[in-house]
Amino acid sequence: MIKLVAIDLDGTLLDPNRQITAEVKTAVKKAKAAGVKIVITTGRPLPGVVDILKALELTDQSDYVITYNGGLVQRATGEEFIKETLSSEDWLDLDAAARKIGLPIHAITREGIYTPNHDVGRYTVQEAQMVKMPLYIRQPEDIAALEIAKVMMVDEPAALDDGIAYLPFEFFERYNVVKSTPFYLEFMNKKASKGSAVQHLAEKLSFDLDEVMAIGDEENDRSMLEVAGCPVVMENGKSELKKIAKYVTKSNAKSGVAYAINEWVLKDYQD
Repeated sequence: MIKLVAIDLDGTLLDPNRQITAEVKTAVKKAKAAGVKIVITTGRPLPGVVDILKALELTDQSDYVITYNGGLVQRATGEEFIKETLSSEDWLDLDAAARKIGLPIHAITREGIYTPNHDVGRYTVQEAQMVKMPLYIRQPEDIAALEIAKVMMVDEPAALDDGIAYLPFEFFERYNVVKSTPFYLEFMNKKASKGSAVQHLAEKLSFDLDEVMAIGDEENDRSMLEVAGCPVVMENGKSELKKIAKYVTKSNAKSGVAYAINEWVLKDYQD
C-alpha cells in the first residue's frame, strides 16, 4: 500500500500550460483524505510553489514539500529540517567556470535569485518570474557570502550543451549536477537530490520505501524514481526513465498524475 507520493511539478503535476487540471486536484485531495502523504518535489524554492500548495490544500503542519531538487525538505508551513547548501568556494568556482565558457549563471537563496551578469540572461529572468522571487545583480564576492541552495547555468539549449562539454570533469564528481530542462543546468550539494530527500522524509515518517511512489518526467527525477518502491514516469517523460518505471502513466496534458493516483494508490484504500 502506498503511503507517500512524491510528485514533480513541471511536466508532471502541471499541464503543458503550467496549470493544475481539475482531475489532478480531485485525485490529490482524495489521496490526502485517505491519509496518503502527497509531497511536491521540485527544483523550485518554496515561494514558487506556495500557490500550488494552496490550490491542492497541502498547507497543513502535517504536509511536506521538497524544494531545490532535494536541497531542502520542509513542512509546507516553512519549518526546515533537512538542508544541503553550497559553499562560498563552490559558488566562486562555478562562477569562474561559467565566465570562462560564456554561460549566464545565477544562484538561488531563500531570499531571491542573484546573478553577477549585468546583461541578465533571459532564462534567469524567466526563472525569477516562474518561482516568484526577486532578482538581484551583485558582485560574485557578495553572492559568495550568501547561503546558496543551488546554482544554475542557463542558456539556449544548443549553447548550453556546447558549454557543458567544457566544464571541468571534477564538477560532476563534486556536485549533484542535473539538467532539469533543455535550458537549465543545475548544481547542488553532492548530498542533495530528490532521491535522498524522499528517502530521508520516508525515514522520518517511518515509511518503507516500498510504500513510496514517485512520479516524474525529467532526468532530475531519476534519483527519486530509483529509490521509490513504485516509480511512475509520465508518458511525456524521457524514454530512458521509462526503462526504470514500474508504471508509465498518461501525459501531463491528460492528467497523468490523477490517473496514477487513482489506479495505483487509491484502489488499495477502497478495497
